[in-house]
Amino acid sequence: MLESLSSKLRESIEKITRLAIVDKKDVEELVKEIQRSLLSSDIDVKLVFQLSESIKNRAFEKIPTGISRKEHVVKVVYEELTKILGEKKPTIELKPKKILMVGLFGSGKTSSSAKLARFYQKKGLKTGLICCDTVRPAAFEQLQQLSEKINVPFFGIKNEKNSSKVLTEGLKKMNTDIIIVDSSGRNALDEELIDEIKKINEILKPDEKILVIPADIGQAAKQQAEKFHEALNITDVLVTKMDATAKGGGALTACYQTGAKVKFITVGETPNDLELYDPEKFVARLIGFPDLETLLEKVRSVTDEKKAEKIISGDFTIDDFISQIDDIGKVGSFSQIMDMIGMGKIGKRFGEKNLDVQQEKMKKWKHIIKSMSFEERANPEIINSSRIRRIALGSGTTETEVRELFANYNKIKKMMKNLSPGKLKRGGMGGLMRQLGM
Repeated sequence: MLESLSSKLRESIEKITRLAIVDKKDVEELVKEIQRSLLSSDIDVKLVFQLSESIKNRAFEKIPTGISRKEHVVKVVYEELTKILGEKKPTIELKPKKILMVGLFGSGKTSSSAKLARFYQKKGLKTGLICCDTVRPAAFEQLQQLSEKINVPFFGIKNEKNSSKVLTEGLKKMNTDIIIVDSSGRNALDEELIDEIKKINEILKPDEKILVIPADIGQAAKQQAEKFHEALNITDVLVTKMDATAKGGGALTACYQTGAKVKFITVGETPNDLELYDPEKFVARLIGFPDLETLLEKVRSVTDEKKAEKIISGDFTIDDFISQIDDIGKVGSFSQIMDMIGMGKIGKRFGEKNLDVQQEKMKKWKHIIKSMSFEERANPEIINSSRIRRIALGSGTTETEVRELFANYNKIKKMMKNLSPGKLKRGGMGGLMRQLGM
């Protein structure tokens, strides 16, 4: 997430935290570095200088009891960044409603519609998708496939050009708590698009009108948000591609400047990669504070509690082992997970390529296990050299990779049986990671 901006901000803050005493010159240097970081992320110049003045003015105000000057400065930076990136977390009402998704071509509107459906589905609400994008040729197939993938009802009429007709028929057939309508896009917000969206809006009478904007357009998000708001009175904004561009900060602040609330962000390509946008958590992750709440929420959404208990007790089979690895993959990449627990710097030190290598190894492990017989999965101790050769051949891997899987399985099984809160505390997270081969 905004890796370059995050890295620069963290470096700037670390310089301050290493100082014994913080003076005016140090704060001015910090502000200059923050300015450079924000401007490189396509954040509006006026907003950057407004933030700079606020930090300088507040840095030497009276310090609250119990914290040092440098801790106060870091707190001020955190609070001021949060202000320009949205300030408050939006509220989510878990009740039946109709949602209209709007946006231009290339914004990620269709995939975001499915991600939003998955978001509410995980909250326990029955969700359905209606394809009213009658302009883009592949929109029907894409939304239909995504609906099947997340197992939610879908309605559309293939090759039908009248979006109002599609919507009218869809509303008759859709019996769900949440109805999400994917509307047509265009290369620009022209009269044709405005007329079509207004007709759909009149028929649907949506509770929420969400504008989908890609993060890679940076400050241009401001103009887009203003135009859509003027034409449709949008209620919320969803920013896509936050994981793939350095301009995400520009898009978020641009929306904030228009008064449009960013409600959701997407941070990947899978249906689970949509998050409720919380400026406080977002800034915390940017500058290296842990975001354990988001991590735990992700873990809860993908984890089978009974299997997790078996892993923790050390009483698990090789099938349970690989199932948990699958669940970890659904939570996010290793670098994303380390970032959320506040260990992004250690992850960078370890190297993203090395983290990717670890993840690729785990993918191979799944192929290896599929090549094992039921008897071998239940009793891995019976596996000898000839069986290892057969498994390696069947899975398209090497004998070394097969042996590595078993070594890690046995190591983690032993570690979980011996692990206690006291041992974990003494060994620290670094010790745990070393035991996992990282």
